[in-house]
Amino acid sequence: MSRVTINDVARASNTSKKTVSRVLNNEPNVRDEVRDRVLAAVAELNYRPLTSARSLATNRSFMVGLLYDNLSPSYIMEVQAGVLEACEARQYSMMVQPLVSTAPDFVERVESILSRHQPDGLILTPPITDHPKLLEHLRKIGLPFASIAPRQPKGCIGVMLREREAAAAMVEHLVALGHRRIAHILGDPKHGAGIWRLAGYRDGLKRAGLKENPAHMVQGQFSFESGVAAARRLLKLKQRPTAIFAADDDMAVGAIWAAAEAGVSVPSEMSICGFDDTTIATQVWPLLTTVHQPVREMGKRATEELLLRVLGKGEARMVEVGYEMRMRASTAAAP
Repeated sequence: MSRVTINDVARASNTSKKTVSRVLNNEPNVRDEVRDRVLAAVAELNYRPLTSARSLATNRSFMVGLLYDNLSPSYIMEVQAGVLEACEARQYSMMVQPLVSTAPDFVERVESILSRHQPDGLILTPPITDHPKLLEHLRKIGLPFASIAPRQPKGCIGVMLREREAAAAMVEHLVALGHRRIAHILGDPKHGAGIWRLAGYRDGLKRAGLKENPAHMVQGQFSFESGVAAARRLLKLKQRPTAIFAADDDMAVGAIWAAAEAGVSVPSEMSICGFDDTTIATQVWPLLTTVHQPVREMGKRATEELLLRVLGKGEARMVEVGYEMRMRASTAAAP
């Protein structure tokens, strides 16, 4: 069978080729009755527009680029799923590019990617979302971008969460269980999330009237391996903590692994909790108590705001999403 074309859709819907194009590109000033007729014909004929033809007609690539430098595979997979969902709704494709944001040629690498693929816009994830030279370059060339959890949201579009408030709430949960020696495995200090969650941890201690113990604050890198290493240090303390709050789920699962290695039972001897509620939180035993950050939804919302800017269909903005506490089996009353 020959490929269905836009002319076939126009004939089936009794409209012009230009009208079909306007409907497919979600352009305004098309009567609802006409739009419904065109979409019905598209569905009946199973029409799929050629991206190359759309690009020639609109001077767009119909591609969104997702840039990341993050050691948590579960986080990135959730972001990707959300970005892809929003792209498919607008008949866009997604390009995913891992990078090393600390590399001396980082901005030049991004320039090369933009030159090769010419995306209509970018989704930036932490810590890339806070890279000053890249942000300056993107603004200079006028390429739209949306930021996920930027440290400085002013002047940006994208999505963010009240992470400091959420982290404080998790510490308050541990205090309510009777814990007084509460440790924190810190996230990457280059990430806004690492800074906010540490601030929230300190807020929680302060509200409970607990003093900070520098030995209970161990640096991690938002990775399973760094969680294992940090928890090993905490478990060797003469007066070890009764609870560990890790700044993300991967590090929390690493802490559970280290506790098992040391013969420490979770949660009867030590409570462990995380942040993000990625898929790994329910794939480990005991099931992980964590803060639910709607990562997939954040990827989707950031992409929707980006495409509003790219397509000029409305006013793009910085969206704030809520969090939820997910109390599971990895936390219990203090021993």
